[in-house]
Amino acid sequence: MAHTSMKHLRRTVLLAAAALGGGIGNLAAAQTGAGPGGYPTTGRVTIVVPFAPGGATDIVARLMAEELGKRWGTAVVVDNKAGAGGGIGTEFVARAKPDGYTLLLGTQTALSVNPTLLKKVSYNVDKDFAPVTQLASTPLVLLAGNKSGATDVKSLIAVVKAKPDAVSYGSSGNGTSQHLTALMFLNRIGGKAVHVPYKGSSQSLVDLAGNQIDMQFDNMTTALAFAKNNQAKALAVTSAARSPLAPDLPTLAESGVPGFEAATWLGLLAPAATPAPVVTWLNAEVVAVLRTPSVAERLAAQGFTPKPMTPQAFREFIQAETVKFAELIKTNHVSIE
Repeated sequence: MAHTSMKHLRRTVLLAAAALGGGIGNLAAAQTGAGPGGYPTTGRVTIVVPFAPGGATDIVARLMAEELGKRWGTAVVVDNKAGAGGGIGTEFVARAKPDGYTLLLGTQTALSVNPTLLKKVSYNVDKDFAPVTQLASTPLVLLAGNKSGATDVKSLIAVVKAKPDAVSYGSSGNGTSQHLTALMFLNRIGGKAVHVPYKGSSQSLVDLAGNQIDMQFDNMTTALAFAKNNQAKALAVTSAARSPLAPDLPTLAESGVPGFEAATWLGLLAPAATPAPVVTWLNAEVVAVLRTPSVAERLAAQGFTPKPMTPQAFREFIQAETVKFAELIKTNHVSIE
């Protein structure tokens, strides 16, 4: 079974990479030599990760650094600057010299959630950054406790509606992707549940397994491993299409919540005044890496799907996400206090 699943994953990833290549082939043609003004051969490129080493953001950053370094024949460094929900590293890049040598591995939280969630952020996403491209996105998985009374999404919805505010859900904290995705779900089904925030998903998952809480959205790889060990039930994935990591797991959209889609995403950005030719060249380089089948496969193993796009498209995407989360946060009175 595992062998068949991996074959399915590999075939799906290769087909997806081929499709990406066909759609943006002209934009992502392989570069030869250095870019504008000798960039990036006149210095050292650093990708700043606004979180600690070892997490998904860090893993993607190191993959990109490795692949770009191969293309350019020079080392690309990853620098972890954690703290303030991603704010410290994000601000660092916002204030960095705009020459293309300091880049940000930007996150959904830092770019589109924190500007509304926090009373004050030390950067302005629209004014302080030049988006390069979105890199990848990953869905979440809806987990239900073994004693929650739910066997699928429809039965979970029935339980939530039958016991308003009696059902509880966990997350790794107020305003996290797990929390906001749960709110999106509850708003869509017209249900209410009690939020139990933790300081990390590891403890909330322990309580889910112990039936202290009833449900939780969590990242793909963690949730699937948890369900595989029968510690909870995986009910659905939040992406628009089924994931090659779990082809038998239905989407929320096909499970009674039409049109539902949610994912966490990562992108690459430069300081705002970075020369346009450098941003354009960087975009083509990164897109070329993202449409490489081996890179797509390594991302898929972490639950990610490559999402290359133009700088302008990425800017508009960030703006749309910011509006979406601002409405969600304000409507549901979300606060980190």
